[in-house]
Formats: sequence, structure tokens, C-alpha cells
Amino acid sequence: MGDYKPPFTITNEILSYVSSISEKIGRITATSNLESKPHLRKNNRIKSIHSSLKIEANSLSLGQVRDVINGKMVLGEKKEIQEVKNAYAAYEKFSEINPYSIRDLKKFHGIMTKYVVEESGAFRRGEEGVFNGEQCIFMAPPARFVPQLMEELFSWMDEGKNSVHPLILSSVFHYEFVFIHPFSDGNGRMARLWHTAILSKWKPVFEYIPIESQIEKFQDEYYDAIAKCHVDGASTILIEFMLSQIDKILDDISVQISGDNEQLSEYIKKMLGVMEYDIPYTSKALMEKLGLKSKEGFRRNYLRPAIDMNLIRMTIPDKPNSRNQRYVKI
Repeated sequence: MGDYKPPFTITNEILSYVSSISEKIGRITATSNLESKPHLRKNNRIKSIHSSLKIEANSLSLGQVRDVINGKMVLGEKKEIQEVKNAYAAYEKFSEINPYSIRDLKKFHGIMTKYVVEESGAFRRGEEGVFNGEQCIFMAPPARFVPQLMEELFSWMDEGKNSVHPLILSSVFHYEFVFIHPFSDGNGRMARLWHTAILSKWKPVFEYIPIESQIEKFQDEYYDAIAKCHVDGASTILIEFMLSQIDKILDDISVQISGDNEQLSEYIKKMLGVMEYDIPYTSKALMEKLGLKSKEGFRRNYLRPAIDMNLIRMTIPDKPNSRNQRYVKI
């Protein structure tokens, strides 16, 4: 059992990303206490939940997910609304996770899939495969092998947590977990939750970093990396992919934090203050909220600097002058 070692290669690209991510995490931790920014924490958590569920074909919008979490009435499929409630319950207990415990894994799968999966909180008893239409792309190991495979994986993690860098260990776990496919449903959600849980034991700030939203932006590449790992019989490609996405999202987090820093102009602070997260605004609506009359002054002092700093985004970025253009605080 203790002799099992998941196959992967530590490449120069992986080492480079580990160095870059470590440096960025150090800078974020040193310059800002993300735990003291509840609005950023909650916004990022909602992004995590929405993105992780969207990857699994949940059709609720970010606004609808936010409304469900805030206890508002939402028109949608009962199953999808329950998935949001479950995910929020799981993420709210995030700090309680011991990522090296199979018992905790089953417990949190039970929370994540309550009322929506028959085999909730238990390893699958049937065979599972991944299909594209009627074509089977990948067949998971037989159900009878799942308990042993999971014991081997968790034993390796427990032994390797002091010798394998957490950024690498978490990515290896992610692939091995997806390959074993231990549950009848919810495997993707659990892989991403557990990946973040492992990282947060290394650096607590990861609890508030929405890695899932970055994966969702590059969903095709994510699945492509997993498929290549299946062919290679090793997790190297997914490690490189995950580290590249974590490296990218840390840049976004740095910008988010800078939005709370004193270095921002009073113009930008004022505009961000009148905007709610994820609500699209026309330029006219924003000017009215700010009590402005000059379109040119608004664009020069408020809009353009905020876009350049990635504090707001355009809903139609390819057509910046479209009359249907809206602006969203991120």
C-alpha cells in the first residue's frame, strides 16, 4: 500500500510555475490580509461555486447562484438550486476539511450531493465511464477496486505531504481522483474542492482564491489535459495546466486587492462604490449614479482606468463602442 507512487514527471515548466506562484502568494500575503476583506471573500466563494457547478452543466447564472446563497427566490430546476445550496454548505465548512482523510472526503461528498445523488457520501458500486454522445472516451476502474485505489492514493499523499510540494501534490491528486472516479456523481466538484483544500493547508489564502472560475474559463483545455494524461498514463500535463491557471488567477487576485488599496484614484473608488458585483451597467446609468454630465471626463477619469486595471469588464469586449455595451464590477 505504502509503495504506491502516482506516475508524473517534474518538468522545468512545473518548477518555473511553482517558483512564480510561491512568489505571488508571498506578495499577496505580505501586502494584504484577504481574510479581512469579507466582500472579496464572499464574492470569490460565489465565483468558485458557480464555476465548479457550471463545469458540471448546472445552468444557473452567477446572479442566480448569488440569489440562492442569499436566500432569495430563484426560478430554476430544483436539482440545480439544491446543488448550489449543497456546494455553499460544503464551502462554508471548508476550514474543517482534513484533505488527507478519506472519512472527510466521504463526509463532504455527502454534503455536496445531499438530496441529488443516491449514493451520497459513499463510493460507487457500479461501473462508470465518460461518454461523448454514444462513444466511450474513458472507462473508470471497476468499482471493486475503488476502495483500494483510494487507500493507496491517500496513503501516498499522507507520506508525501512533507516531501512533495503542495502545488504538485494537489495537482497529482486532482488527476488521480478524476481517473479513479470514486463516486457515482460529483467527482469533478469534489476534485476541485479537494485540490483547493490541500493548497489551503499550505497557504490559508487559497481558501479565498476561486481556482474553479479559472478552470471554467479554460474548460476545454482542462478536459483536454485530463484526456492527454489518460493517454500518457501520467499526470504531468494536468500538473502543468493547473499550475498555469493558478499562476494566472493570482494576477487577478492581486488586482482585486489593489482595488481596496489607497493607491486607487478617488474617481475609481467612487465608481466602484456605486456598483454592485456582477450587475451590468450602461455608461449612462453609471454617469447618473455618479452625478456626471461629461461623457469624455467619465471615460477618461473613471471608465478607462478601471478597465485597464481589470476592476471592471465589458460585456462585449470585442465591440467596445457597441450601443449594447455594459460594464460589470469584478
